[in-house]
Amino acid sequence: MPTAIPSSAASISSIDAQRVEDALSLIAPKWTTWSAQTLAQQEHHMRVGEVAAQLPFVSLPTVSNRLSQMHADGLVTRLNDNHGAPYRLSASSESLTPVYRALSDWSQANLGLGNVAGAERVEDAARRLHLRHSTAVIKVLSEGGPMRILHISDGAVLENNTTLQRLKRLQMDGLVTRTGPRHGDPYVLTDAGQALGPVYAAIERWSSPSTAERTAVTPSPVDRAHVGPSLGSNGARTAAALRRSPAAPNSLFSHAPQPQPRVPAATTAQSAPFRGR
Repeated sequence: MPTAIPSSAASISSIDAQRVEDALSLIAPKWTTWSAQTLAQQEHHMRVGEVAAQLPFVSLPTVSNRLSQMHADGLVTRLNDNHGAPYRLSASSESLTPVYRALSDWSQANLGLGNVAGAERVEDAARRLHLRHSTAVIKVLSEGGPMRILHISDGAVLENNTTLQRLKRLQMDGLVTRTGPRHGDPYVLTDAGQALGPVYAAIERWSSPSTAERTAVTPSPVDRAHVGPSLGSNGARTAAALRRSPAAPNSLFSHAPQPQPRVPAATTAQSAPFRGR
């Protein structure tokens, strides 16, 4: 069972929006969660080709680039500095357990995704939250909504046009709605938006610079992440295929490697045209 976050820590108004957005910029990019799962299932370092072999619907260059960026972001480590040296998860990445669980729980309770694989759910949730200034807009609405654009802009210290663009995207993602159909009607958080407190609290705690706090949430070696594939900005076909695949276990963490969901050959060819299965 996921560890409950105290209600005092789950208030959206209490979070540091910039810290949350900085953390989301590390964990939200497409294929990050899927790559982390692949590494988490192993007790040894893995080379790029070994990771890519477990992801037949992602091109080898994409896997290589994602692991390289994850290394720069401190989410994975390398055996040495030589070109082609193998990777494994860093302690920082392993301590993401509460974040993955919070994202998954929020998605299951508030988003109508149906029976989807674990990491598809996690990455879809992170995708809805990670854009710059989105957290600030949600925080302002949580404190004073319903609100008109001008007041949201003032509260978030944003230009009106930037605020409008963020509100449009948050509406598309089901986190914000308008109180009426007319131009100028105020905006308010949806139930899904109002329920983000525990997610933000888990992300903020993970991103804390305190070593003691980071150590406190680091899982034991047997609690390695087991999560499924992602839903990225251009991954609708992959997502649809994975919805037809067996879903991940109720927990995002398992004691043993699990088989990867099968992906139809057509989806594989479209996602990775230079690689065969």
